[in-house]
Amino acid sequence: MSLQQLDAFLAYARSQPQMAERLKTPMDLAELLGWAAELQFQVEEADVIAAMVREDEQLSDAELQHRAGEEARKLRNFIPG
Repeated sequence: MSLQQLDAFLAYARSQPQMAERLKTPMDLAELLGWAAELQFQVEEADVIAAMVREDEQLSDAELQHRAGEEARKLRNFIPG
């Protein structure tokens, strides 16, 4: 429902040692949204995307360029021929 709900969920999860460890493990979007719902936080896919955009907006040009280079290398290794 809102980016504030996602921020509140992440703050709560990070404050609990066991949950903080779970946050460090890879999980798909559905799992993250389900976990937030179990804890009574109303988080949607759009909130996660908005948080990713917000994070990208805080990166410097050099950091963005570095990230783009890493992604390009992944694609070169993935695309045959």
